Amino acid sequence: MLKETKTDVLDYLVKQLPKATAFINAKLEIVYVSDKWIEDFNFADKSIIGTPIYELFDTIDDDKRALLERCLLGMPKQVVTESYVDETNREKWFEWTYTPWFDASENIIGLILQTDLVCEKVSLEQEVERLELLVKTKSEIAKIGSWEYDAINDSLGWCEMTRTIHEVPKSYIPSIEEAINFYKEGTSRTAISKIVKDAIKNGKPWSKRLQLVTAKGKEIWVVVSGKPRYTKGKFVGLIGTFQDVTSHIKSEIKTKESEHLLRTVIDNLPLNVFIKDLNNRKTLVNQSECNYLGVKSPEEVLGKTDFDFYDEATALISHEEDFRVIHQLKPILGKEYISIKKDGTTTSFLSSKIPLFNEEGGVTGIVGFSLDISHIKQKEEEMRNLINVTSLQNKKLINFAHIVSHNLRSHTANFSMLLEFLMNEKDEAEKQNILNMLADASDNLLETLDNLNEVVAINTNTNLTKQPVRVTDKVIHVQQNLSAFLKKHKAKIINKIPVDLTINGIPAYVESILMNFITNAVKYQHPNRDPRIELNASQSEHQTTISISDNGLGIDLAKYGDKLFGMYKTFHEHSDARGIGLYITKNQIEAMNGKISTESEVNKGTTFNIYFNETD
Repeated sequence: MLKETKTDVLDYLVKQLPKATAFINAKLEIVYVSDKWIEDFNFADKSIIGTPIYELFDTIDDDKRALLERCLLGMPKQVVTESYVDETNREKWFEWTYTPWFDASENIIGLILQTDLVCEKVSLEQEVERLELLVKTKSEIAKIGSWEYDAINDSLGWCEMTRTIHEVPKSYIPSIEEAINFYKEGTSRTAISKIVKDAIKNGKPWSKRLQLVTAKGKEIWVVVSGKPRYTKGKFVGLIGTFQDVTSHIKSEIKTKESEHLLRTVIDNLPLNVFIKDLNNRKTLVNQSECNYLGVKSPEEVLGKTDFDFYDEATALISHEEDFRVIHQLKPILGKEYISIKKDGTTTSFLSSKIPLFNEEGGVTGIVGFSLDISHIKQKEEEMRNLINVTSLQNKKLINFAHIVSHNLRSHTANFSMLLEFLMNEKDEAEKQNILNMLADASDNLLETLDNLNEVVAINTNTNLTKQPVRVTDKVIHVQQNLSAFLKKHKAKIINKIPVDLTINGIPAYVESILMNFITNAVKYQHPNRDPRIELNASQSEHQTTISISDNGLGIDLAKYGDKLFGMYKTFHEHSDARGIGLYITKNQIEAMNGKISTESEVNKGTTFNIYFNETD
């Protein structure tokens, strides 16, 4: 009865133990267990007294049973940490303590098992282990070591990676002076000496890239960083990191060399090169682009758009093209366009725009190339003008040859026929008449030759140079020369040309042109009214226009317009009409790089507009 009471008391005491505790006998069966132990392992719904412990925990394998058996044989207390997965599939970590259970005679009758829930402790240990592994891995990959200087004991400690970087044995322990002497003599050694002194004296942290010579004589680049350590405001040492950045520096140098080479090539290309971002801002320009935009350095262009340099119409066209290239991902190649800057400068370009992609295949902007083809366009224009002039001259030459052939053949036939008549004529009076006709034919031939010579002279005389000609002076001179002629025909000249108007022309040709048109205006006057000739002028930057209007017979342009300036073409019955004046006048105008147009209405009058080229 007493024994049962003691057992109940022991059972009661064990249940109330604050620490999770279980008593097992020599057969490894549960004898007593605390409520805390049952709670920790979720055994509330189980009857575990008398149950072998290895049936309760599947983690007790043969090795664990052997450990329990050794404890039963008297092995001192053992502590083991292991995980346990309960019925809810939750993993918990426990620290197990195995202690022999003695009776009053010091005989081992079982084991006392105590467990502590150490999930947080294990988690922290695992995290520390993970972080240590991560730091070690990063250190090995990035070649980053650590160091620490103890100012109290004047000792310097290096980690394994720092020793590896210095190529010294793992047992090497340097002094601070020896560590400084590893830096390359000159700039690097001077710099680290000053940095360490400033840190000790002023508490300044640092991070500096310097050159170092390893124990094996290898020159490398390192980034050494550090900061002072203080205890209760007192300096006690330095701590920092040490990284080998040689490969990075070499890569950086190689990249800079490549960038320099690429920049040199781009800046010396005879092309305007630029890169724009997605907002059409320029992020790169070469020297040719800077020169065209009139800036000294790329910094004056970067971050700006075409609207900062070109007129709105030009910039808008460029903006729309950029948008299309970026969103359609289709390049624009070899497009010819005209660029107008804000100062009005106009340039012809051959331009290409290509989408710019990043490594992931996304578009980041455009690359543009522009070739200034203004000089080519100018040469093309000159070539077209030359071809046109050559074609015109060729037509004139063919026409002139035809006229010469026709006229001379007519005169020759006339001479031949008259001479034949003369040879066969017996009557002296008729012979004299034939001789008179031969004299007239000779005069006509001479006049034709004079006209032809004048035309040839106009088209072949390259020695005549254009010069400023005051038009009113020439009008007055023509009026003086024609005063009797004008008076006889009651002709009136109304000169509205400004007194100071000057054109760029050949003086003799200008006077001849005025003379011809004024003479014709009087010669072909309307029978019902006196001749009235009006002269007007207008002038622009590149051209001066002289207009000569009359109130004469007028010309049917629908009928004669294409023949108006032909040689020996007449359009009115007039005894003095030779059809050579307008032809010569037109040649004189064209010889000065000018042109002429005609407005006319039959019986109302005619206006001739003469356009003088002021640029060449």
